[in-house]
Amino acid sequence: MELVVIRHTETQANAEGRYQGALDIGLNDDGVRQISRLAEQVAATLPPFDRLLASPLLRTRESAAILSRQLGLPVELAPAFRERNVGLFEGLTQAEARASYPELWACNITRRWAEAPPGGETLDETIVRVSQGLTALASTMQEERVLLVAHGVVAKVIRAVTTAGFDDFFEWQLLNGGMLSVRLSLTNGGPLHFSRPLGD
Repeated sequence: MELVVIRHTETQANAEGRYQGALDIGLNDDGVRQISRLAEQVAATLPPFDRLLASPLLRTRESAAILSRQLGLPVELAPAFRERNVGLFEGLTQAEARASYPELWACNITRRWAEAPPGGETLDETIVRVSQGLTALASTMQEERVLLVAHGVVAKVIRAVTTAGFDDFFEWQLLNGGMLSVRLSLTNGGPLHFSRPLGD
């Protein structure tokens, strides 16, 4: 099956460079305009999509609702693909996080595989959750095209475990409204082929 991932379009937190994580933030006016334009382009692609999935967070649901009207597909919520929760850093800019939590910032806490800011989710936990979601999806689909509206870190994980590996995990970014296409199959018992580096 082909899985096309769209990162939700812009929120005010995106515009201000803030960590969003699990915060339930909606699109800003620019984000609504971006997804409306993108929906027209996506609706013109062939073959058509068979399913439309979205993370349950507000910004992805709003993006998916606009896509839904163009594609004529219902939105199916997919909790496995919600964004990573970054705990104490949520709602802060990098400068604010550095000033408020200097020790956490100094140890590069958001880029450690097995650690996270207090109250947050580790990258390892996020990778397991998203990978389980991909395996479940691949087990129910054959040659269909699936459109998933998700988030930046989720897109990083999907790309890493299906096609690219983890070498450039922290450098590669999917911009708001950007698209990533991957193939999923249950070869060797699952669609995933890469392991992340050991250690932090």
